[in-house]
Amino acid sequence: MAHAKNHDYHILNPSIWPLLSSVGAFVMLFGAVLWMHGSGSWLFWAGFVAVFCTMFGWWAEVVKESRVGDHTPVVRIGLRYGFILFIMSEAMFFFA
Repeated sequence: MAHAKNHDYHILNPSIWPLLSSVGAFVMLFGAVLWMHGSGSWLFWAGFVAVFCTMFGWWAEVVKESRVGDHTPVVRIGLRYGFILFIMSEAMFFFA
């Protein structure tokens, strides 16, 4: 009874993806700096692969959550409004 869901929202479990994406982005940035200083590009590409694998894994987890039924109508409306607000903020940033 303690784990019964009596609301329309989806509470996320702790995830490793934010940490992995930040480490991958830092490695990619550091690799880009070293590449510009002539030390080779292997560290940049390692970070790029890490970021790409993180994006794939994170979005696969989101798709799995939606197929399991965790995305209720309230959650879907929130995701839709969030995406619309993101696009509008980018458009305002572009026009500014």
